Parts: sequence; C-alpha cells; structure tokens
Amino acid sequence: MTAELKSTTEGSTMVLTLSNPSQRNALGPEMYAAGIEALNGAENSDEIRSVILVGEGKWFCAGGSLQRLSANRDREPAVQAESIEALHTWVDSIRTFPKPVIAAVEGAAAGAGFSLALACDFVVSARDAVFAASYSNVALSPDGGLSWHLGQALPRQLASEWLMLGERLDASRLHALGLVNEITESGQALASALALAGKLNARAPNALASIKELLSEARGTTLVSQLSQERDHFVRNLHHANAGIGIAAFLSKQTPRYE
Repeated sequence: MTAELKSTTEGSTMVLTLSNPSQRNALGPEMYAAGIEALNGAENSDEIRSVILVGEGKWFCAGGSLQRLSANRDREPAVQAESIEALHTWVDSIRTFPKPVIAAVEGAAAGAGFSLALACDFVVSARDAVFAASYSNVALSPDGGLSWHLGQALPRQLASEWLMLGERLDASRLHALGLVNEITESGQALASALALAGKLNARAPNALASIKELLSEARGTTLVSQLSQERDHFVRNLHHANAGIGIAAFLSKQTPRYE
C-alpha cells in the first residue's frame, strides 16, 4: 500500500491522517507534498480554524521507511537530500501555519514521526504511547528539526541522551517535561485532540495567529525586538473586529462568537 495523507473535516477542524499502516505509517515523499498542499488550502479557508495530525490505526508514525532509505544508498546523494528538503518544508509549514496544529499520538512516534509531533503547537498522547529519536540505532542523525526542537526544549545533556542513545521514551516523561500537553487513555488521543481543537476554534483566529507568530519569533530575538513585535500585534488585534466582539461579550457576560 502506498503511503498517503488523508484529509477529512470535523466541524472547523481539518484532520490529516498519516496512512501507511503496513509500515506503521512510515513517511514518504507523497505525504510531504500532500501535507504542504493541505496546509496551504486550510490557511486560505475561513471554515478551517485548526488542524489535527494523527496516524491511521494504532500508530502515529514510525518515521522514514528504512527500505526506502536503504534503496537511496544506491542512488545519488541528491536524491535523499531532495526528500529531506521536502520533509523540512512540511515541518516549516506546520510551524508557520497561522492556525493551531495538534498532534494526536497513539502507539509510537519515532524518528521523523517524533519530529512531526514536536513541530505541532500541541501534543495529545495516549498514556501508553512511546516516543523515540531512534536515528542512532541505525547509524543515522536526526532530521525534521528534531535536534532543534529538543535542543530548545531540553538541557543539552538530556537532549544528547535522547538523540545519541535512541531509547524509547514514555509519554509520561515527555508530559512531565512539558513536551506533551495532555495524556489520555489508549485509543482516545484523537477524541481528546478534537475536544482541544473545539476550545481553540471558539477563540479569535487573529489572536491565536499572533500568539503563534510571537512564540516562534521569541526564540531568535532580543527582548527589545520582541517588545516591539508584541506592541504591533496588540494594536493590530485591538483594532480587529474580534476585539470589539470579545470585549463586549466579556463586559455583558455573554459568550463571544468570533469572526
């Protein structure tokens, strides 16, 4: 069965399903291109306010296909470089997408699957799910931004342990370190992610877009620069119609309905 990315809609949430169940939803170039296209479409849709990334069946994603990687060893290095560039474009599109993206993890998120989960704004994980930066187990190094995300989120010694040893990590450990937002019972990650998406969908899209952009910019800027960005976003959002809706609803103790 060819790896593919399935797209469905639940209310105002687009659900993107990694589908390659015979290989535990291992990734492929078809998924990268489809993921970029789906996010581009969702960005331009007023109907879609959030996105969930989930794996088909009992697994989130086993990362790259070792069979495909092995075959690429007999081809020019540019072939694998082009494939990784496509993956990286998808990861970057998740990070810069102006709407919340939630990973719903069941089973395991390994290798580039771990990278994809950490690229999302929220991670909801089944209690028995595991995560693994397993590249070194087959003499490879990380891709998909995993070294950046772990390097930003963890002390160097801990990131070194995870990446160099490639051991399986329990969801509870990631939750304790703030890399997983919510732990659910097995089989309930998608349902919990949809509930979280519903809460986000009820909030002003422009405000959430500003928060996501500000958080991304904060990692590589000075406080003075960030203060300027916060000022500009705040003023722009204050003069957006949604601020009028939100303030009026709060003062009248009503539930706002944002545009």
